[in-house]
Amino acid sequence: MGKIIAIANQKGGVGKTTTSINLAASLAKAGVSTLLVDLDPQANASNGVGVQKEQINETIYDVLMNEADINAAIVPTAINLLKVLPSSINLAGAEVELVEKDEQIRHFVLKNVLSAVKDKFTFIIIDCPPSLSLLTLNALVSADSLLIPVQAEYYALEGLGQLLNTLSSVRSSLNSKLEVEGVVMTMFDSRLRLANQVVDEVKNYFGEKVYSTIIPRNIRLTEAPSYSLPILLYDPNSTGAKRYIELAKEVVMNNKPLFTKKKS
Repeated sequence: MGKIIAIANQKGGVGKTTTSINLAASLAKAGVSTLLVDLDPQANASNGVGVQKEQINETIYDVLMNEADINAAIVPTAINLLKVLPSSINLAGAEVELVEKDEQIRHFVLKNVLSAVKDKFTFIIIDCPPSLSLLTLNALVSADSLLIPVQAEYYALEGLGQLLNTLSSVRSSLNSKLEVEGVVMTMFDSRLRLANQVVDEVKNYFGEKVYSTIIPRNIRLTEAPSYSLPILLYDPNSTGAKRYIELAKEVVMNNKPLFTKKKS
């Protein structure tokens, strides 16, 4: 069985989708079979790995709400071991449709869908919408762990309390096994004294859960999505690419038992 990691932070602009795209791409480039699940109606993760509309017959909306075959909806990317379950603006309507479902069903729709493919990938990375919506709750119920991107700026911890309260609530009533995978500092500017102070504050708060790898502010990282490419394909020699490769190595190292199980 693979491991499902939800990447979430309801505060926008923290590098959530950038991390989802480039962590998934880096894992795949390292030889690890990876599925990127785009759970955001904006579909930025789908576009960011080069999925074009003409490639898509069905999206995650069709899988969740119309019981379409998940295997038919998953599409390949330019990176051999990276596949994507793409999104579309239609997913915005899923929020209303999920509310109308029975309370015992609506939180488990994504979990049930992903169970059909969980053993086909080592990692399933879910890019969550930037809100604590029913879609995000579905991701947390489905996930084995939560990876939190935190921006190295003044309001870094703003809203994290709410996210951690939601995590606690999900653990107590919907998914008792949900853990914090890790916390990654993003958009770090080493020239700013404040950025270093924020990193220290987050480390004091989360301890060893904070990754050693810090993602810097990097112009190539911000350019890559406009070319519909992960940073590894857009500029593999950039600082941003190197840091996401380092982050992927940390994620793999922290999940050694997963690879031991696959070999046995």
